[in-house]
Amino acid sequence: MKLILTHEVSGLGEAGDIVEVKDGYGRNYLLPRGLATGWTKGGQKQVDALTKGREVREIKDLDQAKGVKGQLEATSVKVPAKSGQSGRLFGAVSNGDIAAAVKAAGGPELDKRKIEVKQAIKTVGSYEATVRLHAEVSATLKFEVVPA
Repeated sequence: MKLILTHEVSGLGEAGDIVEVKDGYGRNYLLPRGLATGWTKGGQKQVDALTKGREVREIKDLDQAKGVKGQLEATSVKVPAKSGQSGRLFGAVSNGDIAAAVKAAGGPELDKRKIEVKQAIKTVGSYEATVRLHAEVSATLKFEVVPA
């Protein structure tokens, strides 16, 4: 099955890429979640618009990505979250919460889709996340979840 990705999918490609996947993966996972659309000749215009939008948002070169990595790793980030007496959160901390906390701490503005957390964050404490800044550069973000 030939599809056009509308969002970034780990291990498959970025928005605007044309990919060939097995029928079941496309039909049961990518299409229902809105991560891809069927490929057509008219879809090429959509691909061009997605790649143009991606170029505007993306960090332009390797040197800039390394600078952002240094800034990100030096930033002390505290993510406020509502919690109970035992330190267990009401809900979980999302990638959007982490991106907002980085910006509030004076760090760079991050795309929440580029933040990868290994496990769900459901308690107060210190955590790490990986931020993909460039194809060749990833930063490790250390942050602390504190009671709000």
